[in-house]
Amino acid sequence: MTHSNGSISLVGETGRQQELVSEKLNLSGMRCAACVQLIEFRVRQLPGISSFKINPAIHRAEISWNPDLLTLKRILAAITDLGYGALPTHQSPDALEQKENKRALWRLFVAGFAMMQVMMYAFPAYLVPVPQIDGDLTPDLDKLLKLASMIITVPVIGFSASSFFSSAWRDLKNRHIGMDVPVSLGILLTFFASVWATFHGGAVYFDSAIMFVFLLLGARLIESKVQKRTTVALSILTQLSPAMAQRFIAYPQVQMEMVDAAVLQAGDYLMVTAGDHIPADGVVISGDSSCDEALMTGESLPVSKTVGSLVLAGSVNIHGALVMQAKQVGGATQLSALIGMMESASLEKPPLVLLADKHASRFLIIILLLALISGLVWWQIDPDRALWIAISIIVVTCPCALSLATPGVMSAAVGILARNGVLLAKSKAIQAMASATHIVFDKTGTLTMGRMQVKEVLAADDLSMGVNAAIAMALAGKSSHPVSKAIADYLVRSQPGKEVTGLSKVREVPGAGIEAEFEGKIYRLGSVEFVSTLHAQEMKIPSGFAGQTLTVLANEYGCLLWFALDDALRDDAIEAIRNLKNKGKKILLLSGDRLEVVNEVAAQCDIQDAHAGLSPAGKYEIVRKLQADGATVVMVGDGMNDGPVLALADVSVAMGQGAPISQSRSDVLLMSNRLTDLDFGMAVASKAYRLIRENLAWAVLYNLLAIPAAMCGWLEPWHAALGMSLSSLIVVLNALRLYLLPQPVTQSIYLTQD
Repeated sequence: MTHSNGSISLVGETGRQQELVSEKLNLSGMRCAACVQLIEFRVRQLPGISSFKINPAIHRAEISWNPDLLTLKRILAAITDLGYGALPTHQSPDALEQKENKRALWRLFVAGFAMMQVMMYAFPAYLVPVPQIDGDLTPDLDKLLKLASMIITVPVIGFSASSFFSSAWRDLKNRHIGMDVPVSLGILLTFFASVWATFHGGAVYFDSAIMFVFLLLGARLIESKVQKRTTVALSILTQLSPAMAQRFIAYPQVQMEMVDAAVLQAGDYLMVTAGDHIPADGVVISGDSSCDEALMTGESLPVSKTVGSLVLAGSVNIHGALVMQAKQVGGATQLSALIGMMESASLEKPPLVLLADKHASRFLIIILLLALISGLVWWQIDPDRALWIAISIIVVTCPCALSLATPGVMSAAVGILARNGVLLAKSKAIQAMASATHIVFDKTGTLTMGRMQVKEVLAADDLSMGVNAAIAMALAGKSSHPVSKAIADYLVRSQPGKEVTGLSKVREVPGAGIEAEFEGKIYRLGSVEFVSTLHAQEMKIPSGFAGQTLTVLANEYGCLLWFALDDALRDDAIEAIRNLKNKGKKILLLSGDRLEVVNEVAAQCDIQDAHAGLSPAGKYEIVRKLQADGATVVMVGDGMNDGPVLALADVSVAMGQGAPISQSRSDVLLMSNRLTDLDFGMAVASKAYRLIRENLAWAVLYNLLAIPAAMCGWLEPWHAALGMSLSSLIVVLNALRLYLLPQPVTQSIYLTQD
């Protein structure tokens, strides 16, 4: 059980209750996937750790531990001992970030200023071999320029490049090779070899060392800015929960107290003034206003709130003051679930990316071996060039490109989709959606609004209408299916005051209906097929009811009530289906409804492949067969009967107003309930996956060209420095192209941030 103070109660094998404390940490200093793996490995070795997971997209970690065995101070020390920064999220890292940003700018400035000076001193040496220029660079002047270059380079090595050295030393201490190990090795080898050449003769490459540091610092500074840009939606969501709330001491008395939102409990009465965030999920007790729920539901327009309206934690109260009663608080709110699912999605990686990350660290080791072997070979050919060629191989390689740009693309995709009402619960859906061949739709609540209405009721016996209606109302009240809700609402209005109690052996059959025993008789409320198996009489549909969605109440002796219902097609269903078909997707409609009703919806949406009268097992079998034939299937469903097929599909998409079971088994959640947003989500997934493949392809191609060129001696160290920095920068900037994708105008006018 999770408490409001962040602790979790567990019962151990001995039966003694243990309290696990949970906390979120802000981390700093991480550069790549290898950093994440190192921190997670070290922290999980601590005694008492229950769980520890890092989200590299927003540099945040979630941790749970047993306070009897471990303290938070020791956990933070374990992380800082590795050379990384760690702070609890309630301690604002803004001052630390500003200090680090200022230091990064100073490092870049020192490296840039020194680079200009050293380039000026190196220029005469580059001119000497040119026969058309009568150079007068004497040996004494040449040595003086080299000494000046060395002196200017010292601050760059000692200050600007210090972050590379500290990270490399940290990795080596932990028996781990990260990206900063070859970077630091290249810088130090270039510097000390140039120092040797300064006093003993030979070419110096102080300019190459400084240029390498300057370009790498500049690239990383840009990468950090890009990272903040791509994670803006995640950051906005994590900041939506208000820290404080106004709670009534004894409602309806007007005395209130300001309390920490984390200590709120279900049932508390709260005051929310205009402009404040809603602190919990709940219901409006008094007041009249409107709320901006854009980041939770994707609804761009403010939603009117009156007495009895539901309000969501994190939404903004725009106009008047509201008094609300909290129903869900803390981690149980929809906002908390949304944040958790988004952070989980941004942490996961598509299979292609996992393959690249797996080989990134091995790639570093291979590069170091190639540099060593090439240096030994060139030592036999031309000893003066051997060291510089080895350095060029180390510097020119781009292991960071294999891991750098992918998190940017993924977090950008998750953020863009969330801002448009599409919640990505599992990021593996990106790759599957991008390669999807078939999209399968349910009908009720998916292509249609799901707000069924009873148009007409026919009773087999007018004399027993009241009793049968009461039984039907009792049965319908036991189900959350849209049809059951519609029947219950209709009967409550048309047959007020008629209630039956004593139903027993209640059983709901997904996709069919509900059954119960009353006064010794078995009653069923559901589809014609489900009800007809209860008795031996031939089921005859009343005249005038053909072609309509029907639900029947019956017992062993025959049909008692006929309900004719209708459900309006979603406004954007036709447009969404057309757009998906234009993208080359094959569309199927699978429904448990009657053939005439399904065919009518299929005709409206121009769907040629439609199947009616299907049980959940029937839907499951059709999707399984498609997958067996090599199809990648996206299943869009709503309601409990879609649970099994949603679990089977390559990508499962649930509507925001759907049954909880369908949402819990889904990879994607359409919080906006707009089918056109599904089309937009498919476009984002295709673009994101294409960018990931482009980045990985570029990283591989670059290294396939650059490494042989460096081994052959065609690249100077400064060429290598330029190539390495530009290669990393290219894949990062390429990730930003995802923002060029045209987006629907559904973002909040109150919460949108650039």
